[in-house]
Amino acid sequence: MTLRISLPACASVIAGLLGALCLLSPALAQTPSCVPPSSQKLTIYRAGSLSAAFKPVLAAFTCQTGIQVNDVTGASVDKARQCTAGGQACDLYASADYSNIDLFLKPAGYADYTIVFAEGRMVLAYTASGVAQKNLPPIADPSSGTFNPPTSIPKASADWYKILTTPGVAIAGGVPFLDPGAYRSFLIFQLAQQYYKSPMLYDDLMQHMVIPGGDRSVPALGKLYDFQFTYEHNARAMARKDPDFRYVDLPDEINLSDPARNAAYAKNSVVVLPGLGTPRSAQSIPVPGTRVAWGITVLKDAPNRENAIKFLEMLLGPVGTSALKANGPDPISPALVKAADLSKLPLSLRPLVKVAGN
Repeated sequence: MTLRISLPACASVIAGLLGALCLLSPALAQTPSCVPPSSQKLTIYRAGSLSAAFKPVLAAFTCQTGIQVNDVTGASVDKARQCTAGGQACDLYASADYSNIDLFLKPAGYADYTIVFAEGRMVLAYTASGVAQKNLPPIADPSSGTFNPPTSIPKASADWYKILTTPGVAIAGGVPFLDPGAYRSFLIFQLAQQYYKSPMLYDDLMQHMVIPGGDRSVPALGKLYDFQFTYEHNARAMARKDPDFRYVDLPDEINLSDPARNAAYAKNSVVVLPGLGTPRSAQSIPVPGTRVAWGITVLKDAPNRENAIKFLEMLLGPVGTSALKANGPDPISPALVKAADLSKLPLSLRPLVKVAGN
């Protein structure tokens, strides 16, 4: 039996998600009305790390507006190049590193502002069985609690970096020229070298890095490689699925989580990436370490600008905030913009943001 109800009656679901099912009992589900699909379009190029949070927001957006969304996911730097050098029509661009907008798109004239709307941290992931099979020392500090995410995450042992440089240990890597999730490992190695005052640590860690290939659907952690630096919300989701999956928290000086340490991250770590590959872009672009935070912008030549703004209103409002809280990364509400960017935002978005501090 299906009943039509108003949104407030769905107290058990994310507030405002018009496209979600409200489960009242195993035998009874209530669904809200959706407007008919329209010919209006919206194209989003975004980080894959936002998939779980964006899924309900996209459903609610299409249900409420009828606008059909082309949602293109992948590595953030690669997506920036596809929207520019690749000539792909793009309305919204969302990166796993907000500085990609500041450093790549804005200087080349492709975007006017950066909205920082979510944050997180990097953690060190592994499998209990994989560590046991290699007879490695405990990677988790036993005095920091048991592994019971999200309420209890052990801290990394004091010698975690020595364990990662043990002969035969492999650390998962990626292509840093394409993906913030990959180049953040390099930033962490640099920060660890400075923090532990070990002059060759960056080189030693790099020698243990591997870039997995082949079938990505086959679980590789604990088999092809032993450790992986990943976003905490992704690690938390994996732990729910796999009882063998583990992760530990690194010191804030290393895990790229603390806004107050942004200047220190930038001072002590940097990667240099190729530019966008257009005449308007620099040939190479230094990307200093910054705290883990996701940014979004409307492209200056967006073919569906008004639809993009409507989506941002939903993402930065209660619907998006609730979806991020439920799935990660953690929402920043109100979202942050630089003082110089505020006047460039559409008027409807300005009440949803605040100017970031120094």
